[in-house]
Amino acid sequence: MTDKNNTPESPAQTNKAAGSEADAARPVFNLQRVYLKDCSLEAPHAPHIFLENQEPRLEFQLDTAEQELGNNLVEVLIRCTVTCRFGDRVGFLVEAKEAAIFEIANVSDEQRALLKGITCPTIVYPYLRANLSDLIQRSSFPPFHLAEINWEAFYQQKQAQKAESDAPRQ
Repeated sequence: MTDKNNTPESPAQTNKAAGSEADAARPVFNLQRVYLKDCSLEAPHAPHIFLENQEPRLEFQLDTAEQELGNNLVEVLIRCTVTCRFGDRVGFLVEAKEAAIFEIANVSDEQRALLKGITCPTIVYPYLRANLSDLIQRSSFPPFHLAEINWEAFYQQKQAQKAESDAPRQ
């Protein structure tokens, strides 16, 4: 009779164990869920604003945020404000937050920052664009689409601003 605890592992068992260790160390990046976290539309001068003959002027504000959720999960959020003005009157004001939960594991801190700052917003932004376009059009305003964003340039600009604000003042 052979004792199971003392028998050496077969090469197949050794390779299987090594394979599972390699799988555990493999980089992980998965989209778990995309959702509209917050959204509001105000049309303070309706219905009179619909009678305006002036060309609308659009103003945009865009920012990102992130929140570590634990267990290798992170929420990445894009916040957008669009203001449409007809002269000095506000046609509409839209504020929206589109977010997603991502699983990110087994990557360096630098790679993690790039994923959260560039790749994740690139995935989330089309959902925000579609939701804002739909909301504005359903509110009886002319069709509207947010422009494409170069998220790498946006990230680099945000990093430069952070470095500038963190620099000691002389």
